[in-house]
Amino acid sequence: MNIYWFSVLIATLFEVLWVIGLKYASSISEWIATIICIALTFVLMIFAQKKLPIGTTYTIFTGIGTIGTILVDVIFFGEELKAIKVFFILILILGVMGLKLVTTNNDIELEKGKL
Repeated sequence: MNIYWFSVLIATLFEVLWVIGLKYASSISEWIATIICIALTFVLMIFAQKKLPIGTTYTIFTGIGTIGTILVDVIFFGEELKAIKVFFILILILGVMGLKLVTTNNDIELEKGKL
């Protein structure tokens, strides 16, 4: 994993945190932490998209963020996990993995050439 894909992964972790913060933040310090997570997400995604294909990067970012948010909601906040929800999460995971697998180094090189 290169540094750009690693920054997408870290950005998704901050995305999960700020999404949770939007729902559960109740004090000034929690709102500040939420805003910092939003800012870090954008900084990391801007960094990653300078070298990675934008469409693939954004799709993977939102897919992993969605899965992470659902898992945190189930594990930490007691959201019910139904079989149909697991089914659609698996479809999302397959889609994210498929996009990452079909993104070749040529795609990345083309993006580099545009800069």
